[in-house]
Amino acid sequence: MLSKAKIKLIQSLELKKKRREEQLFIAEGPKVVGDLLPYFTCRLIVATHNWLEQHPHIKADEVIEATPDELRKASFLKAPQDVLALFDLPRYPIPDDIANKELCLALDDVQDPGNLGTIIRIADWFGIRHIFCSIGTTDAYSPKTVQASMGAVARVQLHYVDLSQYLTTIRNNYPQTPIYGTFLEGRNIYNEPLSKNGIIIMGNEGNGISESTQQAITNKLFIPNYPEGCITSESLNVAIATAITCSEFRRR
Repeated sequence: MLSKAKIKLIQSLELKKKRREEQLFIAEGPKVVGDLLPYFTCRLIVATHNWLEQHPHIKADEVIEATPDELRKASFLKAPQDVLALFDLPRYPIPDDIANKELCLALDDVQDPGNLGTIIRIADWFGIRHIFCSIGTTDAYSPKTVQASMGAVARVQLHYVDLSQYLTTIRNNYPQTPIYGTFLEGRNIYNEPLSKNGIIIMGNEGNGISESTQQAITNKLFIPNYPEGCITSESLNVAIATAITCSEFRRR
């Protein structure tokens, strides 16, 4: 039986403040929970009788069998699934030289949880293991972001930093490391040389990359519309732009 106290705890994790206080985040559904279990410490599993029968060796501090109605009361989903889980928030060391060795992403105040979750999923697909987020970027461990990542948050490390300061440090300590940004006035990405290491910066949905962050950029890129010169949409969604950019980097 799922108690009212447990439901209250689960529901409180919608708030970033509570996630920080409890050092927990929630994941829902067999796919997402299954992907996260090998990577994070699981504090609580709440699942139906059928799901628990199919997964008898689950490693969690506490396992509660619940009815579909109890899961509905605790769930953040419109269509609650057979299982939800609470995991410890991860703590990753911030590597100062990783962009000198491999390709990374940086996000400058991306606000929409769905966009962030999709970007994490894109990074996972293209083998990008580190994303550096500005302090103003939405929380990677909110329920909406975790669900949108479809489990990719298990394999991609998110680092929240003072982004302009971090990029300045990279420029000073590793001046050969390229830092890319996407701009409407940039150079055509399909004609530019692209490296296998460095940082790709994606900007805010409405305002793009901030002026303070722009100071560190060494290469401005542009994703051209088609056909060139025709009137089209003003810009691309940040997650779509990320997918196109990462794909072109990995194609080389």
